[in-house]
Amino acid sequence: MSSSTVETDPGTSFPRLAARTRTFTLGAPRTVAVSADGERVVFLRSSGPTDPVHALWVLDVGSSTERIVADPRVLRDTDEENLSPEEKALRERRREAGGGIVSYATDEDTRIAVFTLGGKLFRIGLLPGDDPTPIELPVAGPVLDPRPSPTGERVAYVTGGALHLVERIGEGWADRTLVAEDGVTWGVAEFAAAEEMNRFRGYWWSPDSERLLAARVDESPVRVWYIADPAQPGQEPNTIRYPAAGSPNALVSLHILPVSGEAPRLDLAWDADAYPYLVTAGWDDSGCPLFTVMDRRQTKALVLGADPDTGELTTHTEATGSPWLEVLPGTPALLGDGRLVLGSDEGDARRLVVGGVVATPTSLYVRRFLGQENDELVVEGTEDAPEQNHVYRVGADGTARRVTEGVGWFSGVSGGETRVEIRRTLGTTGVTYVVHRGGQPAHTLESSAAAPPFLGAPTLSRVTDRRLPAAVLYPRDHVPGTRLPVLMDPYGGPHHQEVMAAGTMWLEPQWWADQGFAVVVIDGRGTPGVAPSFEHAIRLDLAGPVLDDQADGLLALAKEHPDLDLGRVGIRGWSFGGYLAALAVLRRPDVFHAGIAGAPVTDWALYDTFYTERYLGLPDEQPDAYRRSSLIEDAGKLARPLMIVHGLADDNVVAAHTLQLSSALLAAGRPHEVLPLTGITHMATNETVKENLLLLQLDFLRRSLAL
Repeated sequence: MSSSTVETDPGTSFPRLAARTRTFTLGAPRTVAVSADGERVVFLRSSGPTDPVHALWVLDVGSSTERIVADPRVLRDTDEENLSPEEKALRERRREAGGGIVSYATDEDTRIAVFTLGGKLFRIGLLPGDDPTPIELPVAGPVLDPRPSPTGERVAYVTGGALHLVERIGEGWADRTLVAEDGVTWGVAEFAAAEEMNRFRGYWWSPDSERLLAARVDESPVRVWYIADPAQPGQEPNTIRYPAAGSPNALVSLHILPVSGEAPRLDLAWDADAYPYLVTAGWDDSGCPLFTVMDRRQTKALVLGADPDTGELTTHTEATGSPWLEVLPGTPALLGDGRLVLGSDEGDARRLVVGGVVATPTSLYVRRFLGQENDELVVEGTEDAPEQNHVYRVGADGTARRVTEGVGWFSGVSGGETRVEIRRTLGTTGVTYVVHRGGQPAHTLESSAAAPPFLGAPTLSRVTDRRLPAAVLYPRDHVPGTRLPVLMDPYGGPHHQEVMAAGTMWLEPQWWADQGFAVVVIDGRGTPGVAPSFEHAIRLDLAGPVLDDQADGLLALAKEHPDLDLGRVGIRGWSFGGYLAALAVLRRPDVFHAGIAGAPVTDWALYDTFYTERYLGLPDEQPDAYRRSSLIEDAGKLARPLMIVHGLADDNVVAAHTLQLSSALLAAGRPHEVLPLTGITHMATNETVKENLLLLQLDFLRRSLAL
């Protein structure tokens, strides 16, 4: 399979193509894993460029043969309407828009895999001679997050907040409840963990398959919020436990659960009042739990180990950070010699620390720890080029050697002598998975993703004395000397970059440019990839530095790009970008002349604890930080056209943000437009909605900027 075209009329619009193909990702490989011996690469892929139903595939590395091992359409109806509320919530937290098999888990040797379809649990062998028919295992209810034991002889899963176990009994399989408790959940990540900590799991198998490390979550202290669908007045509202800034969090504890025999449950008792957040958890290679807990202000953390037989805790390290503490992806980890691997902001560099000793050079901004191979540390990071990401090997002397070649955004997974290089470059769209065997390219995973009708052509640069990463895109038929209205298209907030050397990032911006705009994208202070101080500049103020960088960056770019017409500047964004767009027209109407705010946070007191308090502190301690970062009190300043778009089913940035801002604007007599999206969450995945949303925004900008 190779990139293909979508069979539509020649005049099919880009918005429609992008919506039908999920931005040209359907039909491409995803969710890749490599077996420990390097003999198999497991991945998901749908059958074609408009097929959202993903199947499970295996590449046999030795023969370079790709084969399908589980096709949802053969197993059962792939209708996604009957997903459990818990499954829908997990997919929302993961930003999962696909269908069919959207995730899987394997045993330690990657010989079997388990997955769910329609709440049912399936198990399939992955070796070439295995029975090609997945078997359905008995379960007690709709299955959430199934995971096999390292030996593959047991499968754990969650249903109804209870942790269950399916295991072989003679020639068959039997289900039993491992732990259940009224009013709490076992084995599920709470909202703050899944949405903000990148921890989507709530239980972990021990290496010997005899124990589970499981989180118990009591959400009773968390406020109940109600999300109703005004288009369905007879339908009960959805109730969620939402930990808004300054309010109580869920109570989370960690326990060791034996899965056989009469051994008692072990409770891992740290000071949860001082360290309420469970940020990471798992087992080290010696068979001991290893986990990270953090204080509410996110300036202190403990990395703890536990004796699997007694539950006695060991403090591996006490970490501190200012103004907050970063937990580097892939850490903490224990190497074979017992040294602890952590990330640390040393000076103004993000570095890897091994056994208390800094192990990476100051020139390398480390983004992720991947592991150790042949006495070398393997990391992802960047060197003075925040738009790029590469894989590096770091020797004992601290010298970093780049493994990936070219200009782009690279990462990888490996096992044995096999490494899968994950490539994104400016000259291509989508993701290419190149399988290396023994250090040499051996196979590229096939793709039937649609080829987009054009490539984006950004001009990348660094602007102002703060060296802000920036990009400018012109219409493909632009004639130099022709002045163009400007469309700012930022995200601009923590944890996310827009200016990346990856072609897929620039498809929609290029479409906007082709509508007659010079599109400008700037990653200002608060965004990752530059330096810790760059990220820390937003402490206690999510508005000022962020907005200043967009305005100052635009003015600096205009000196390099004289075709930018600063008398006609629009700005659009979603989520934090939506907040930034509304902020821009409210506070800097001298620079920004129209704004489109999608799913914006308008009052940070309504957003969740872990994210908001990290940057603004606790509301009762830092009321001024919340006040200066809020949009509500600025409503009376609106003097520019503003469109606000919000999904009414959004349980992340709830629609109350938009409704409260709209009410304040109405009270101030300020005209504005509100576009409610019925039944849409924080992800607008509906094809019709996605297509028409772009077109309606285009119409608004043309009207507002008099194009």
